[in-house]
Amino acid sequence: MNNPEERTPSPWVSALPLGVLTLLLCLVIRCFGGDAIDGGSQMALLSAASVCVMLSIGIYRCRWAVLEEAIVDNIRASASAIVILLLIGAIAGTWMVSGVVPTMIYYGLQILHPSFFLVASCIICAVVSLMTGSSWTTIATIGVALMGVGRAMGFPDGWVAGAIISGAYFGDKISLLSDTTVLASSTVGVPVFTHIRYMLYTTVPSFLVALAVFVAAGLMLRHDDAAHAGLYAETLASTFRITPWLLLVPLATGVLIARRLPALVTLFAAVVFACAAMLLAQPELVAEVAGVERLEFLSAFRGVLTSCFGPTAIPTGTPELDELVATRGMGGMLNTVWLIICAMCFGGVMTGSGMLRSLTAVFLRIVRRVFSAVASTVGAGIFFNLCTADQYISIILTGRLFRDLYAERGLEERLLSRSVEDSATVCSVLIPWNSCGMTQATVLGVSTFVYMPYCIFNIVSPLMSLLVAAVGYRIVVKK
Repeated sequence: MNNPEERTPSPWVSALPLGVLTLLLCLVIRCFGGDAIDGGSQMALLSAASVCVMLSIGIYRCRWAVLEEAIVDNIRASASAIVILLLIGAIAGTWMVSGVVPTMIYYGLQILHPSFFLVASCIICAVVSLMTGSSWTTIATIGVALMGVGRAMGFPDGWVAGAIISGAYFGDKISLLSDTTVLASSTVGVPVFTHIRYMLYTTVPSFLVALAVFVAAGLMLRHDDAAHAGLYAETLASTFRITPWLLLVPLATGVLIARRLPALVTLFAAVVFACAAMLLAQPELVAEVAGVERLEFLSAFRGVLTSCFGPTAIPTGTPELDELVATRGMGGMLNTVWLIICAMCFGGVMTGSGMLRSLTAVFLRIVRRVFSAVASTVGAGIFFNLCTADQYISIILTGRLFRDLYAERGLEERLLSRSVEDSATVCSVLIPWNSCGMTQATVLGVSTFVYMPYCIFNIVSPLMSLLVAAVGYRIVVKK
């Protein structure tokens, strides 16, 4: 007779916690909208985890000690990702107050021309998102400004929003500062630098396709002038000390990345570089952040630390730019950290109870080759975006669900993390009831169904992932 503790949950029972999670998240999104990450999603994850615990203990006699150990192991595995996220928050604050990001935006706005407005908007949003690691921040700030410029030039809303979103999600996807990038790599267990380098094989071609489409569209569509771009550039120049020397900060960071130093070392160094630049280039703004008129040692120390961990708001006189240069520092990452911890609890009990293994077994019977594995992963990423209405949870569930499957099939973990990003990350904004889709539609003032056909990068990315898998380029199968 089998030991009750060794019984494997059936796939139908294993799917119940996922069903509960999907239902709760739908209710959370309906109630809280874009603020779902502020606590509602976390409670949904913990509630679904409790359902999993009750089923596994009540039906399959699983010991609580086993589930607790799985939770602890999951949280322990995500510890480095949590520290990275906090450092990302510090970089977001210091790079903004130091003038690094405003300098990038300033020089980016100089290249705007009506005929190339769409492609320039895409590139600007890509650069800003790459430097900040946040598609949401990019779209809600410079994206809103570009939306106004595009309307003034006479471009259709769908095309402008599509260019903005395509660029923002490209930068977010490959940025070392992106929480989704860190989340996807850490969930699967791939070093973040390895994950980013491997994504380039699908991400860069997808972005080039998007740029080509926006160039053609910009040349064919009717447009007027780009006066607003000059106004925003002048406002940035009057608020920050804009100088090419500030570009040494991202350049030095890029050198550290190229030398493949650990992510924690690179990110901490990036914060230190920005703090030094802040004191040298923007002493008046440091004093403003510190709440003093004259900068001294202690007030400088206070201003620098506040830029790292707290919210900062630098008035520019333009509401759109005020929102752009406002940062939340390390404190702004705490909701994401909270979400990760709750997701790790859910993933831990699903793993410890054997339910995740039971669901994976279903896919094992379907997946035979590389293409079918990648296709199943891409499909699952989109499916979880549809069901859970949240890209963070979609990334975690897809990565956890397929991790053992890829190991059994001899497929590299970096292939899984890339496939997750090619689907769960970029497709979330295309779904109207997803938190990303709802937020961007509200921020840009354009319906999801209106901008969806023009988000070229987001549409091409999962297709490119399938194409590269079909060709087998740079895909290694372990014997």
